[in-house]
Amino acid sequence: MDVTAMAFYALVCGGLGAFAPRLSRVWQRFAVAALVGIVAAALLPILRATLGV
Repeated sequence: MDVTAMAFYALVCGGLGAFAPRLSRVWQRFAVAALVGIVAAALLPILRATLGV
């Protein structure tokens, strides 16, 4: 797994999530979005291998 891609997705999703209005605090929004980014980055290689990309 590419740690650079994981960090990139976490930062991008975290930055975008910081502006989401659902959660009351910025750090909560950032944490949830960063977690989503990490999961997405972790699943990307599996999805690419499954699709043969």
